[in-house]
Amino acid sequence: MFKNSRINSILFIIFLVGGLLLSRLFSLQIVQGNYYRAQATGQQNYIIEEEGKRGDVFFKGGEFLALTKDTPYLFVSPEEIEDKEKTADLLCNLIDFEKQDLIKKMSVSGSYYEIVLKEIDDNLAKEIKNLKLKGVYIGYNKKRYYPNEELASSVIGFLNTEGKGQYGIEEYYNNKLKGLKKTQKRDNNPWNFIFSSPENNLDGAHLTLTLDYNIQFMAEKIIKGGVETYKAKSGQIIVMNPFTGEIIAMAQYPNFNPNDYKNTPYEIFQNNSIQKLYEPGSIFKPLTMSAALDQNLITPDTVFNDDKGYVIYGNQKVSNYSEKSFGKVTMTQVLEKSINTGIMYVEELIGHKSFIDYIENYGLFKKTNIDLSGEVASENNELKKAYQQKIEVAFATASFGQGISTTPLQITTAFCAIANGGNLIKPYIVKEIEINEKKEKTQTEIIKKVISEETTLELKKMLISVVENGYGKRGKVDGYYVAAKTGTSQIPWSYLGINKSGYSDETWQSFLGFAPAYDPKFVALVKLDSPETLTSEYSVGPLFHDLADYILKYWQVAPDYTEDIDKNE
Repeated sequence: MFKNSRINSILFIIFLVGGLLLSRLFSLQIVQGNYYRAQATGQQNYIIEEEGKRGDVFFKGGEFLALTKDTPYLFVSPEEIEDKEKTADLLCNLIDFEKQDLIKKMSVSGSYYEIVLKEIDDNLAKEIKNLKLKGVYIGYNKKRYYPNEELASSVIGFLNTEGKGQYGIEEYYNNKLKGLKKTQKRDNNPWNFIFSSPENNLDGAHLTLTLDYNIQFMAEKIIKGGVETYKAKSGQIIVMNPFTGEIIAMAQYPNFNPNDYKNTPYEIFQNNSIQKLYEPGSIFKPLTMSAALDQNLITPDTVFNDDKGYVIYGNQKVSNYSEKSFGKVTMTQVLEKSINTGIMYVEELIGHKSFIDYIENYGLFKKTNIDLSGEVASENNELKKAYQQKIEVAFATASFGQGISTTPLQITTAFCAIANGGNLIKPYIVKEIEINEKKEKTQTEIIKKVISEETTLELKKMLISVVENGYGKRGKVDGYYVAAKTGTSQIPWSYLGINKSGYSDETWQSFLGFAPAYDPKFVALVKLDSPETLTSEYSVGPLFHDLADYILKYWQVAPDYTEDIDKNE
């Protein structure tokens, strides 16, 4: 009796537990079945974020400056490979890889993804695909490539290891160039996303620059030759369209290869045309002269008597180069012979406040806002303080471009106003942006009227005389009237990283001009930093000639005159 009771109790417990299990299974499979099926499905799917191809960058004529290539690489899926020996043998016939090392990669337990070669060429990728080996795959990485290597490197910048633009165009237009992202839900096949077609991605914008490939190439060749010939530390060339603001060329040396930038010193990445200040020296004199001409305070024939070759301001003497005295000279001769005392006299006629106003109108107290990253500008606060504190000598030196700072682009843009009839224009370097087959063209922006057209005509004649009769002779191009000015300025110790007041014996040497003078096609600045020549007449003058001569012939610009006509006259 007792024995039967015990058996019944055990059976009761078994049926009770079984009933509870059946009840729970009913709840999971029937009542909540849809919920758990959805959850299981969700675990077998995952979200993958894809990014479109970075946009290409072109020169004005359509030549590539930067492009993004789909670069193939080789990987294996160990869990899918059935015959590792045979697979390794077939692959090793095509790739430079040790068979045993390859088998090791194919034997990683539980792995679906082992990289064999990080980069292979397209032909090898095609051969591997043709083998149709199970568990062997070709993936694609998007790699930035600069086919012209050093050419325009300071303009384009580069793409860093994180895929972000650094310096130049790559940084300034990074958000437009980078491919747009899209999110997709994938099933449990881990390789579906690998084979998604690049055409399905949302590509970044394509940019066409204002740079002329051939002029850029020649500018880089000339500035490199100049730096090497005259043993300068560095050099820059800027070529602009004075009417539109387009940058035709922006070159510097030394430069770098953006395909292999990792071992390049930081300072080489900088675009010195927009990221380094300098004191322009006598190329600044035409700006001072223009203010006096514009206010009818002088004419090109106004006479100045340079009886000493220097002027004393308190306990400071400001003199001409080599303290030379020129006697009675016209304003045209002041520019021809680059006479400091003469331009100091002109600044006094203008008045310090008016002088500052004209400089500000020329855009020399702020950035040009060109579409390149990292632009700097000096507000020249020392000159403003000098006005408040009535420090006369500061205005004397500023009148000829010493003690006042600009970037090469600022002074070139200011000179465009002389070339184009008096308008300050905004420089730009991207001519067209193409997004989703829609094109946006950059429009010329006139910022303000700086001087009258009559003033520019008078000043052009004076600057032609600088080239025909003055220190600018070595910039002359046969058959054309060239308007230009030389400039040699001492480099402050502080610019050389030396904690010392005053100026060193090193110089910046510049040649700034335009041609043809009465119908300008371009404005060009050639600048050398610390060359071993004494003045710009003998260094950058010949470089400007070579550049201008090339551009005028390349563009087939009709000459202003011929030697035969001159002889007949």
